[in-house]
Amino acid sequence: MTLAKRHQAFHDLHQQGCFVIPNPWDRGSARMMAALGAKALATSSAAHAFTLGRADMGGITRDEALAHAADLISATPLPVSGDFENGFGDSPEDVAETVRLAAEVGLSGISVEDTQMVAGTPAYPFDLAIERIRAGASAARALNRPFIFCARADGVMNGAYDLAEGIRRLQAFEAAGADLLYLPVPPGRAELARVLASVTKPVNALAAGPLKTLTVADLAAMGVRRISTGSQIARATHAVIRDSVTAMLGQGSFAGLAATAPGDEIDALLAQGADLEGYDT
Repeated sequence: MTLAKRHQAFHDLHQQGCFVIPNPWDRGSARMMAALGAKALATSSAAHAFTLGRADMGGITRDEALAHAADLISATPLPVSGDFENGFGDSPEDVAETVRLAAEVGLSGISVEDTQMVAGTPAYPFDLAIERIRAGASAARALNRPFIFCARADGVMNGAYDLAEGIRRLQAFEAAGADLLYLPVPPGRAELARVLASVTKPVNALAAGPLKTLTVADLAAMGVRRISTGSQIARATHAVIRDSVTAMLGQGSFAGLAATAPGDEIDALLAQGADLEGYDT
């Protein structure tokens, strides 16, 4: 699939229905997710940082994020969106430049959050947060091709502000031109419903925290347009490493290795994900 077709396909996915966008962390995980039926992929800043042996939140640079995204774009025929934290800079100009650079490497969209990458994870002041999103959305429109610019209100997740403030920010982000709105990990289903009722643009939901008890059908029925997994699949993988190695080195047990995928099955998925049938590469 040509990049132009990927960008259009990604745009079209956000116009109706509901889809899951899983988050790989390397070429292999991207190809497996593609082979298993993903329609699009997204990077995860946390999962990427883990592969580098670094902590989440500010653990990677913009250049590293761009190179990582380019690697995933080249791994499969699917469109890819970038998890670009705070846009890798505090100013509106920084966010706009990040959008332009993301487009240059072939991304079909990015998400930018309203949290500063410093200790305590404070939110940007309201007016600055809006100007940052307006600059990013303007840069996205100036590309003159489909590009989904997602604005994140992360303060509920990290304790910087309450749900009412998060909704106020999402509404302002919508007015500022964001294509997709995202408030990660609301306290529960009722709070997610409030978010969905407060805006008219498509909403992304993260399959984490209390929302993991809901199904794709549940979230679709509520009106969620896109469901991302963030670092959840990577964290599940790391949990297997933790638990299986703890058991074998601590108790001498290899029981944690009982459920493994055969090598030939993995090989087949990797090959299929690299060249999906029906995709024009």
